[in-house]
Amino acid sequence: MKHKSHPTQVIKAVALGIVLCLGAIALTYTLTTRSPAELPQAAYVQRTQTPNLAQTWIVSASEAKTLIDQGATLLDARSNQWLGLNRLPGSVSVRWQDFSPQHKVSKGNLLDNNARLAQKLKKLKIAQNRPVVVFANPPRGWGEEGRIVWMLRTLGHQQVAMVDGGYTALVQVNPIPTTQPRIGNFAIHRNVAWQMQQATLKASLKNANLVIIDTRTPKEYAGATPYGEQRPGHIPGAVSLHFRDLLTPQGMLLPQAEILAKLQRMGITRDKEIVAYCTGGIRSGWLTVVLTDLGFQVKNYAGSMWEWSAGSPQEYPLTVKSELLSRSCLEETHANQGFSETIG
Repeated sequence: MKHKSHPTQVIKAVALGIVLCLGAIALTYTLTTRSPAELPQAAYVQRTQTPNLAQTWIVSASEAKTLIDQGATLLDARSNQWLGLNRLPGSVSVRWQDFSPQHKVSKGNLLDNNARLAQKLKKLKIAQNRPVVVFANPPRGWGEEGRIVWMLRTLGHQQVAMVDGGYTALVQVNPIPTTQPRIGNFAIHRNVAWQMQQATLKASLKNANLVIIDTRTPKEYAGATPYGEQRPGHIPGAVSLHFRDLLTPQGMLLPQAEILAKLQRMGITRDKEIVAYCTGGIRSGWLTVVLTDLGFQVKNYAGSMWEWSAGSPQEYPLTVKSELLSRSCLEETHANQGFSETIG
């Protein structure tokens, strides 16, 4: 006698089939259609040979892994590293603030005392002939890794580079650090090629070949003062280029060709003398690294707005774009008071 299926069982089987079918369709859609933010991005640069760190200031995660596996010192420049969570094995934490004065006007500058700086760098295991790889958190950071690279290059180290994509990119390649010396032996020999001083910038404002880049947000450029600036505005003649405009949402650098095209549209070309600034030389230090890697003549004005805005309006003028300021900008300014120790 042939068994007859109960209607309830038939309904359940049909329902299960529909669910499985819809699940397969959803999975296929997920695998084949992704938002632009999730799509693979073109690399900043494609290299077929090991980078020469004398000229290369930015490396990919895979290139960083090779350097680290071969003995490079690994510096973690991320801020707010609570209890050392998510720390990469063998990395050494570094804070830009530890190499700057504490005075509120000059805290963007580097310490003048070479002996004191050298002592601090030795504790970070910085060695004279050992490459240094620096990473941070580009999507959420303030360009701290760029500031550290700029600082070490300015102090005379010739083999320092930051990692494109930062921690997120580096953790995916699983670098294996080698045994590091207990203390470094780096000797400071300052190189002024990438450093701009306040007096020199003041004397150069009328230089027709000079391009000044404000790497802060457009609101700060217009006149917001969220991080302790004593006066609002931007240095006369400066163009606004927020440093994150050169990054993808994931914190990867845009392809070189795209960055160069963006700079070209702004009148920023390799034949120009370029000065970058921000609040305290952190974001501008990052941009200095990127532009130097691209072959530009660029200096970081580390004193930046903390120093410039503290001067008299007659000697150190600022331009305010009041028409660009909005109520939300002013509210943001008020909400961010007190965070000046973290950024620059």
